[in-house]
Amino acid sequence: MNIEELAANLRNFEGVTRKKPIADIVSIFETVRSEYGEVIDDFGDDAAIIDIGTDDVILFAADAIWGRIVNKSPWWTGYTSVVVNVNDISAMGGRPLAMVNVMASSDLESTEEIMKGIRDGISKFGVPMVGGHMHPDTPYNSLAVAIVGIAKKDCVIRSDSAKPGDAVIVAYDMDGRVGKNSPYSWDTTSFKDAEVVRERFMVMQGIGEKKLVTAGKDISNPGTIGTLGMLCEVSRMGASIDLRKIPCPDDVDFEQWLKIYPATGYVVTAKEENTSECVAVFENAGLKAAVIGEINDSRIIDIYDGNSKAVVFDLNNDNITGI
Repeated sequence: MNIEELAANLRNFEGVTRKKPIADIVSIFETVRSEYGEVIDDFGDDAAIIDIGTDDVILFAADAIWGRIVNKSPWWTGYTSVVVNVNDISAMGGRPLAMVNVMASSDLESTEEIMKGIRDGISKFGVPMVGGHMHPDTPYNSLAVAIVGIAKKDCVIRSDSAKPGDAVIVAYDMDGRVGKNSPYSWDTTSFKDAEVVRERFMVMQGIGEKKLVTAGKDISNPGTIGTLGMLCEVSRMGASIDLRKIPCPDDVDFEQWLKIYPATGYVVTAKEENTSECVAVFENAGLKAAVIGEINDSRIIDIYDGNSKAVVFDLNNDNITGI
């Protein structure tokens, strides 16, 4: 496959294109966003940042589990609902505090399996589920979870603050396996001791407190390049990425890896003088990290491999989320 085909596949990947409707949804709230007096940051980041009048801020996020996953594995639905929500808080340098859920179920067996998955996720990550709401008589199964966390106001890692000349760094927990329910999921937590899992997902808190990055996100369903594209979109930046520098497990196809949601994986931007320390902090926590490119002001995200270059996203003419 040539690099132009790879760029097109990444651009048209379902994990990316499913983000398109967000722009229309956000636009509905434009007339009332001025009412959000205590909101420092909202749409477009992994979590909203709420000012509470102290040196700390509240982080507030929610995620629902893709219907395909819900139908394949109720247990994994419950477990991964904890994973994705904890990641949204930790990616911003925060400490998760508690979760609530809204669940719909068509049968008791699915309900029990989903709840067992949530229970096991709580045991793994140490973040409690403190309430929720249930519809016990729907013709389908679904699960959505909301989470609150806390962070130091001057240590929050945002998505919209990358600057030209910043290095692009990725970090992954390479000790994982492709998930049973999707070729684009990478399970790094279900088989590990809770102590190891917690150390790795809290690495971003240390990076935030050391002020080592200018922006960051957890790598989610759009994959590595898609997540970087979302970061560039809200920062109004572009990026140029050297594919040869992206770490990849030996037994995973490279295109598949670029599309994978890696469970414990981050893309961050940093000033050149902080890159070595940032990589070291990630690697000391057990993640594999590497500088893979540079931010620029073109609003174009391109990839190259030494011989060829191709554009994945041109944010001057198109959008991912539209935020």
